[in-house]
Amino acid sequence: MPLPAHLRQFLASVHPYDSLSDADLDTLAQLCTATDYAPGETVFVVGDTAENLYIIAGGEVEITDETDVQISILGPRNSFGERALLRDEAASRTATVTRDCTLIAVPADTFFALIDAHAPVAKFFDRRRPPRSDQKDLTTLPVGQLMTRDPMTCAPETPIRDAAAQMHAKRISSICVSEAQGFRGIVTLRDMTGRVVAEGHDAGAPLSTIMTEHPLTLRPTALVTDVLHLMVERGIGHVPIVEGSDLVGIVTQTDLTRAQAMSSADLVGRVAKAADAGEMARVTAQIPDLLVQLVEAGNRHEVVTRLITDIADTATRRLLALAEAELGPPPVPYLWLACGSQGRQEQTGVSDQDNCLILSDDVTEAQMPYFAALAKYVSDGLDTCGYFYCPGDMMATNPRWCQPLRVWQEYFRGWIATPNPEAQMLASVMFDLRPIGGDRSLFDDLQQKTLAEASKNSIFTAHMISNSLKHQPPLGLLRGLATIRSGEHRNRLDLKHNGVVPVVDLGRVYTLQGQLSPVNTRARLEAAQKAGVLSPAGGADLLSAYDLIAMTRLEHQAAQVKAGAKPNNYLDPATLSDFERSHLRDAFVVVKTMQSAVGSGKGALG
Repeated sequence: MPLPAHLRQFLASVHPYDSLSDADLDTLAQLCTATDYAPGETVFVVGDTAENLYIIAGGEVEITDETDVQISILGPRNSFGERALLRDEAASRTATVTRDCTLIAVPADTFFALIDAHAPVAKFFDRRRPPRSDQKDLTTLPVGQLMTRDPMTCAPETPIRDAAAQMHAKRISSICVSEAQGFRGIVTLRDMTGRVVAEGHDAGAPLSTIMTEHPLTLRPTALVTDVLHLMVERGIGHVPIVEGSDLVGIVTQTDLTRAQAMSSADLVGRVAKAADAGEMARVTAQIPDLLVQLVEAGNRHEVVTRLITDIADTATRRLLALAEAELGPPPVPYLWLACGSQGRQEQTGVSDQDNCLILSDDVTEAQMPYFAALAKYVSDGLDTCGYFYCPGDMMATNPRWCQPLRVWQEYFRGWIATPNPEAQMLASVMFDLRPIGGDRSLFDDLQQKTLAEASKNSIFTAHMISNSLKHQPPLGLLRGLATIRSGEHRNRLDLKHNGVVPVVDLGRVYTLQGQLSPVNTRARLEAAQKAGVLSPAGGADLLSAYDLIAMTRLEHQAAQVKAGAKPNNYLDPATLSDFERSHLRDAFVVVKTMQSAVGSGKGALG
């Protein structure tokens, strides 16, 4: 039956329908129906039928999964069914009435018409649906959608003059060099003028004699922003796109001039050319505004944090270059690595620095002061740029974290063999290591061997699982949220330590169990799902929960910046609508369920 007047008034008080005009609300009310249900009645089973969105006007509904495990209990002003309508449900969900209940049914076509016609409604539900390609900013598109496919190529033995003639005929600024074994290199117009014309190189010589061998490349899944950042930081104008050893495309500066979206890339470029840390700091001071811009543009959380982390990476590499210019060339090869949020490419508007140095085993005691000075120069510079010193002293300035490779190998072997509480903590941090600048070969074998050894040690794995359960989602009694009880952030949710960190910890455990190489949390969850460490349903639920929690955190920080405040991780749940609180709690329940599965030894496959 059509909605009674008092239910229409109730609908007008529920977000996001409170944003509708009176006329639109009247139309919505005429298209909806209200039905009373008794305890025990099943409203629907997702995966079987999904015809309506349901809004609870009174009573209580229990949502369970395909194994009859309770996912959530929903009360008045909450709704359910939107995930099924949006094809965002990986497993069955059953809705059963537990207390006398009145449900407002919004038909599917009405629901989609609301989303299409009303931006506030679309924005509200979009966090539960996959991002639409037409909503993406060009800089966040995969380069595979922008690159020039089947670029002009020549064999290595092609005479230089013949390759130049082809470039002139096709009016292109580069030509790639390939052979049967795959992609070899690239020759640009600048190479032709600089190495052939200016230096008098023999124009009949093979093209391979002037090509840039093994140039910087990206995969088709990289973002357009990755190309922008690579170009402005390294001063190059052509980036070959490869899949394995095969050349599949190329992106040039000309391709990117159409983008006109150099926001984060502009900051990267300015940092890469900065003369000192002070100049860098004037650039990094704009990161909060960039955060707001990226969030309001509708970018997903993993894109936002990736772009922000790119700036920190560039600042680190620039400081390393400035340090070497002042101190002289390094006496032996070294590698600067980031851990923590920078290592995982998950930096937000609030970031400290976590880093370390791996040195060649050829280093002598007499040469160690050079690296101590290098570490101080870079860490001091990062602090000037707003990446404050690590409270736990997890930095390369600490002699413990500036050591030869053989010492790092001993560290990891010791932590794995004797997983005491400190070893658990240190291993957790170090599993997030990512090379930033220097000789990357110092890390490759260390990472793979450590993962292999750690995964074979059941005692170490058990301790890592135990350590991952120390951070619990903020779930309170009576279907509420547990806020901080006292202190400066009283009555707030800690979206870092009780929000994203529990998922970060789970991702690390799955990485260990599957010997997976990704460091980014979302990439770890996807890899674990693909490898079978996570079930399809469990992985989909955890990814969805993580997306909601991480995006809520970023939206909170963006709102603080817009209000002129310094961003932090402490959210007042009273600022959320009933619907938002309900879904945020649902996300925390999913995380808690996955923690219980890992803690019981069942993983996420049972």
